[in-house]
Amino acid sequence: MSGRRTLLRGGTLLDPSQSLQERGDLLIADGTIARAGGSIEADEHTDVLDCTGTLVCPGFIDVHCHLREPGREDVETIATGARAAAAGGFTAVCAMPNTEPVTDNQAAVGFIIRQALRAGAARVHPIGAISVGQRGEALAEFGEMVGAGAVAVSDDGRPVASAHLLRTALEYAQAFDIPVIDHCEEPTLARGGAMNEGVVSARLGLTGIPSEAEEIMVIRDILLARRTGGHVHLAHMSTRGSVELIRWGKDRGIRVTAEVTPHHLTLTEDACEGYDTHAKMNPPLRTADDVAALREAVADGTIDLIATDHAPHHYDAKEREFADAPFGIVGLETALALVVTELVKPGLIDFSTLVDRMACRPAALFHLPAGTLALGRAADVTVFDPAHEWTVEPDRFLSKGRNTPYAGRRLSGRAVYTIIGGKIVHRVGG
Repeated sequence: MSGRRTLLRGGTLLDPSQSLQERGDLLIADGTIARAGGSIEADEHTDVLDCTGTLVCPGFIDVHCHLREPGREDVETIATGARAAAAGGFTAVCAMPNTEPVTDNQAAVGFIIRQALRAGAARVHPIGAISVGQRGEALAEFGEMVGAGAVAVSDDGRPVASAHLLRTALEYAQAFDIPVIDHCEEPTLARGGAMNEGVVSARLGLTGIPSEAEEIMVIRDILLARRTGGHVHLAHMSTRGSVELIRWGKDRGIRVTAEVTPHHLTLTEDACEGYDTHAKMNPPLRTADDVAALREAVADGTIDLIATDHAPHHYDAKEREFADAPFGIVGLETALALVVTELVKPGLIDFSTLVDRMACRPAALFHLPAGTLALGRAADVTVFDPAHEWTVEPDRFLSKGRNTPYAGRRLSGRAVYTIIGGKIVHRVGG
């Protein structure tokens, strides 16, 4: 073997894709996994990293984030977003197409890939738009975008209002074996809404978004997937009703998959009290009953994966009146710790499930060459310490975004090393 090698020594290897969970060493050579398990000797050409007390697993993949470039580089760039991702333990992210201009053609896809390569941090896989300009009228050219590197299509955060257009997209996408991602929101029910419709919105005097706005589109999309045989992926689910509908679809063998965000797993509509715009997101934070259903769905696999919906905004934008402030929070640097703190520590899921939902399943569903520690595969590896306690300090984020409702929260779990293609792109304190 040529060049230097890296030995991760003394950690717990955890790879659900191979039913692997054992204490042992991992050797990386020439950017790939060379050996896994047991005690591995190091020579003078090997750099040794002490991983005692950590979990060594396939690199995390976030299939839903907003990097804002091109068009809003004042808010985030591909480089700052990719570095924030690496700091959060993500070796790859999928970038949503609601940029300015919209990522709806091969040139736009190519630009994102080139910028990500220049950044030299987390891998960035572009998601192309379903429709030209995300206007919901004419399909974008899926084939050209996939040829340039797109891994899925979506008009997020503009729901595909036309059932005919979504049906056509599901049919067309099958030729390229890519998922069609939909932001499930019935526009006429959600129009003007700022938070979940319920007791809290009534008390605050804010227009609410009912759970049915999401659920109507969830069942529509599932039925269209049944009709076409296409793969529909439902973004950021937020209600118990949506979970029940997804379960119904899966029980019938329909190609429906779904994601949930850490914030929908850990916060309720009560976070909006005091008109805190950092708790304004779309879909909105729901009730404690919804949170309980989402957690159960992650545990039993009804919801396939956890994605951040990382959405940075400028400070001034979030300082407006609640009804006028933009939706969204940043999430790349807090996702892992929130899942460890709020789901693993209370015993709702185990670490194997965490790794499956944040690494293995995203890779499998989006057909990415990752999500495993199998020999010969690219060494995209996350090493994290589940006992590492830290306080959320937005001013220390690598993302340009500071818009988080978790400021000051004490959390457990942090990426110690993020390794991409055998190269350490992030280390705690590094």
